[in-house]
Amino acid sequence: MTTAGRPSPSPRRLLFLVLVAAVIGGVAGGAAYLLVRLIALITGLALLGEWHWGEIPPLSDLEPSPRLVIAALLGATVVSVMARWAPQIRGHGIPEAMEAVLRRQSRVSPRTGLAKPTSAAIAIGTGAPFGAEGPVIVTGGAVGSIVGQVLDVTPSERKILLASGAAAGMAATFGAPLASVLLAIELLLFEFSMRSLIPLVVASSVAGGVHSLVFGTGPLFTVPSHEYAGLSRFPLYAVLGLACGLLAVVISTGLFRAEALFRSSRLPQFWHPLVGAVVFAAIGLVEPRSLGVGYDVVDDVLAGELAAGALASVLLAKMVSWWVALASGTSGGTLAPILLMSAAFGGLFAAGVNDLGIGDVPIGAFAVVAMAATFGAATRAPFTAIVFMFELTRDFDVVLPLMLASVLAALVCTSLTRESVFTEKLSRRNIRVGGELRVDPLRTTAVVDVMNRVVDTLVPDATVAEVLDRVGRGGRGAYPLMDDDGRCAGIVSRRDLLAQQYDRDTKLIDVASTDVVTIDPDASLSDALRVMVNEDISHLPVVEDGLLVGICTRADILRSRDELALERVEPGWLAPTLRRLDRRPGASYLVVANRTLGGGALMERVRERATEGARFHVVVPAADGDLAGARARLERQLGALADLGVEASGEIGPADPLDAVREALRKQPADEVLLSTLPPGASRWLRHDLPSRARRTLGVPVVHVPGDEPPAG
Repeated sequence: MTTAGRPSPSPRRLLFLVLVAAVIGGVAGGAAYLLVRLIALITGLALLGEWHWGEIPPLSDLEPSPRLVIAALLGATVVSVMARWAPQIRGHGIPEAMEAVLRRQSRVSPRTGLAKPTSAAIAIGTGAPFGAEGPVIVTGGAVGSIVGQVLDVTPSERKILLASGAAAGMAATFGAPLASVLLAIELLLFEFSMRSLIPLVVASSVAGGVHSLVFGTGPLFTVPSHEYAGLSRFPLYAVLGLACGLLAVVISTGLFRAEALFRSSRLPQFWHPLVGAVVFAAIGLVEPRSLGVGYDVVDDVLAGELAAGALASVLLAKMVSWWVALASGTSGGTLAPILLMSAAFGGLFAAGVNDLGIGDVPIGAFAVVAMAATFGAATRAPFTAIVFMFELTRDFDVVLPLMLASVLAALVCTSLTRESVFTEKLSRRNIRVGGELRVDPLRTTAVVDVMNRVVDTLVPDATVAEVLDRVGRGGRGAYPLMDDDGRCAGIVSRRDLLAQQYDRDTKLIDVASTDVVTIDPDASLSDALRVMVNEDISHLPVVEDGLLVGICTRADILRSRDELALERVEPGWLAPTLRRLDRRPGASYLVVANRTLGGGALMERVRERATEGARFHVVVPAADGDLAGARARLERQLGALADLGVEASGEIGPADPLDAVREALRKQPADEVLLSTLPPGASRWLRHDLPSRARRTLGVPVVHVPGDEPPAG
């Protein structure tokens, strides 16, 4: 007999992950450096006719010329050719990284890791209105995934390495290691544990150090000094947050519709990026500030150097060109375009407030708040957006309004749209992304909390003939064999006993499995489920100090994950008082109970409702074998109700309690159902989740009353 306990994490394994993550962080930092320099080089050669190997040259002052259109078409052609070799380079790539985590055990091909940054550098360098962050995140994630495929790791560890690489890529690009960690947790890891957090932080820290080394230590964007006015400006920031939520809806919906237009087009997919290139190049001829990454334009917005007309022009031009270019399948990122669009929107909002005389507000502060609020709402990652903008600007004075506006924007966007810019593509592929981190009941619940303490056992020396009728009538899938000392000597399945043609005189111990896998009552349900899957069993005897104390089934484990139960409103402290004040004369109540009839807990609830004119109908679901006992308990309950001076009736219902309630309600509608059960562990009704099923199906308020059997006599 083998007893399974809870596994202990290995410090050596964690140290191994940390060391590998540090290496990944360094490699991702180097990849970010090369990508930025490659974008600068291609931009200079393709659009300016100059050699650049430093910072990405600004395009806001680019002279309109046919050179832009030609370069954009050539770049799009190269990207289309590369997409035939590596199809996953189309778009910004983060949905593909999420899909790798959710569907492919975090496996990313080396081809994608090489082609994604190269194609993005070509697209951005020839004027595409994208940022470098998406490709770098995908590249870093690919590095982590490839390392996780080379080394001997578990799929969960490979996921951690992929997320560490992605976070390192973002940290190396922006110098924002904290936000990078949060983004990886919210979009890629879908978990929060020390095993995942420590490697993630190490990789981001190393990549952030690389950023400081090669790009400097200052903030990416500079916000002019401004005075934070405290609560007096909070209403304006709140309105800005709501408006940014609507902007995020417009940005997301426009992108989704542009992608739908390209999907419905009869034009071969190879030519889609060229269509996008024609559109963004044509817009760039009119508004050059819509081209490229646009970090210099964001700085101009924050400094208040653009008039309202210029802000509106930048917003519309960047939005339309980004919609078409990204929807066409050109390789590029989403973060920089959203930051530029939202900064221009925030500047417009501040300019409108100042022009209307509502107040004298700083344009830079409102632009920063709009950037965080819109980015967080569009990506469904508001916490990441808050920390991200603080790291990019180092402006502590704007943190409080930034927090307020970000959550309000997320509220608006989530109310109006189902998917984020990262998850819509996955949703079309029938991949559902959980957007919330929750406690897993399987890890926090012990076997003892859900196991069935009343175990149907058989005697090892009994013969097949002696138990065959009992097993045939019973509903259990397996029966432990318990010896005289209370120990589990074996286990026999109901299917085997009924299907196999055993000699009727054969003893059960001779047909049962004696190598029984058991579980400790203090083990977690996660441990129990893992044992069941590994051993291909559905019933797990629970043993403590060698003695059989219960049995745990897969159904018991699944019922522990009833998340609907956590979302049901429970009565507060004032509920009993309010119920007494709200008792209507003539109210009708249906009491459903069996062994708890007449018990103290049930009678207390009945007395609360025994107002003038109240009517009670008692239903006792009872198996055929216990009709006499059920009828005696019913008579005692009706007598107790009569003593309270209320009208009462009763009946013996079908053995299935839910059927009994439905049948009674068809005959006599009730305002409320009092459902009384034995305590957890002893109640069969609770093991079948009867209270929850009744609430979902009856359409009548159901009050669950856990009680004990009344004393005999």
